[in-house]
Amino acid sequence: MTSKSPRFVSRRRAIAAAMFGFGTLTISAEGLNPFQLDVGGGRIDVGFVSGGFDAGSDAIRRWITDAAQSVAGYFGRFPVSRAVIEVNLEAGRSGVFGGVTHGGIPAHTRITIGEHTSATDLPNDWTMTHELTHMGFPNVPRQHHWIEEGIATYVEPVARAQAGLLPVKEVWKEMLQGMPKGSPGPGGSGLDQTHSWASTYWGGALFCLLADVQFRERTANQRGLQHALRGILKAGGNIEVEWPLARALRIGDDSVGVPVLMELYDRMKDTPVSIDLPSLWKRLGVSATGQGVAFAPDADLSAIRAAITAKPN
Repeated sequence: MTSKSPRFVSRRRAIAAAMFGFGTLTISAEGLNPFQLDVGGGRIDVGFVSGGFDAGSDAIRRWITDAAQSVAGYFGRFPVSRAVIEVNLEAGRSGVFGGVTHGGIPAHTRITIGEHTSATDLPNDWTMTHELTHMGFPNVPRQHHWIEEGIATYVEPVARAQAGLLPVKEVWKEMLQGMPKGSPGPGGSGLDQTHSWASTYWGGALFCLLADVQFRERTANQRGLQHALRGILKAGGNIEVEWPLARALRIGDDSVGVPVLMELYDRMKDTPVSIDLPSLWKRLGVSATGQGVAFAPDADLSAIRAAITAKPN
């Protein structure tokens, strides 16, 4: 799995319909025709801009379909009824160079892929799933950008694992490597005041991990962050709308039945909070090895660790 070192993915507020000026994306590139996907109750129009793609459009279709199905599986449905994905093809390069997702109706993702990217490289890339995850949470004021990127960073590998597209050990390997970056350093402040890359992406992801574990501890492992985010979406909280952060968090808490999100937010929004990650990993039964990670089945929270990546009912 591609490491989430400084990402060039971010979320912007915009009205996608105004950008396009028409109802269906019809742009195409050399040898690549636009197509439409129906996933989880949502319709996704995919179009191409400039150049060609060595592996052909079928590889891109499979990649987008897998990402959309993973996101729909995590949220219980695809977060919006209509979305547009614009694929930019960059000549002479290989790999995925990031994306951006806008709100509005329809929601719109723009993503850039090198023309020489292989069909075997795309399934291992996280970027499309990350971007589509953004569609499952409302726009919030800019100071809370960490929750938008934190959710996408945390949910993306979990959703892919639940869909059978990513080994569970890879999820926890990435968390072991990434979560320490979210801890506030010397002179740091709360999540609403610290806007560095590490705090925005991994500080937000650490908030999500703590919420997931605490939800499950306080509900006898019956409900977690996934249930809270599904509740927010069910109440209309997707990328098409703008909400105060507190509204989303309270709805998420109410969906689970315990006020974990608001309690964590009150604790972490203005004050740097140092998390004892080694202790948390030990309780979850996760440890690094030379080959990746190992699980301890008799750890205090091993059942919670397993439930986080288990396919939901």
